[in-house]
Amino acid sequence: MRNELSLEDLMAGRSAAPVGGNRAASIGDDRPGRIFACVGDLTEFEGDAIVNAANSGLLGGGGVDGAIHRAAGPSLLAECRRIRETVLPDGLPAGKAIVTAGGKLKALHVVHTVGPVWHGGKSGEEETLASCYTESLRAAAALGIESIAFPAISTGVYGFPKSLAAPIAYGAVRAFLETSRIPRKVVFAFHDRGDLEIFLDSLDIISEKR
Repeated sequence: MRNELSLEDLMAGRSAAPVGGNRAASIGDDRPGRIFACVGDLTEFEGDAIVNAANSGLLGGGGVDGAIHRAAGPSLLAECRRIRETVLPDGLPAGKAIVTAGGKLKALHVVHTVGPVWHGGKSGEEETLASCYTESLRAAAALGIESIAFPAISTGVYGFPKSLAAPIAYGAVRAFLETSRIPRKVVFAFHDRGDLEIFLDSLDIISEKR
């Protein structure tokens, strides 16, 4: 994810700029150069931290959670076990975040957050999802983390609609960066081009509402 390119052309006409593999594109907003989007492998992010869409048990699972634990190696699971035995005996609540070391990952840290399970939007899912991004950034900033990459939290087996999750994620990150100097770079790393396009469509909608 080190090869970055401007997204101005992409936002004007999607076919004008390539986005894929490990290339990231900056998203135009009033703080240019701080928010990026790409298609790529989150576990390959070479920065200060990646965010793990964890379950409350913090002991690994499927999807992004399992991939991060496999890439990080046994030290990550060992640290998560210590956290469960000490500060979080009942597990990590949804919408909260906690930071561990990155183990064998290229990223130095892993920020674990638990996204909401979608129940039709009547159980505070939107607020909890926004909190995942805000609390992850707050935890990162407290440690001086300057670059961080997010997956699309809760949009897999937890069933949160991607088209609804995208503007919530972007809005939460943008709001946090308006009042915080760090992180200096926030990357949304998507599994495939289709998910990236859904995200970009949400930015078009946000722009139209301003």
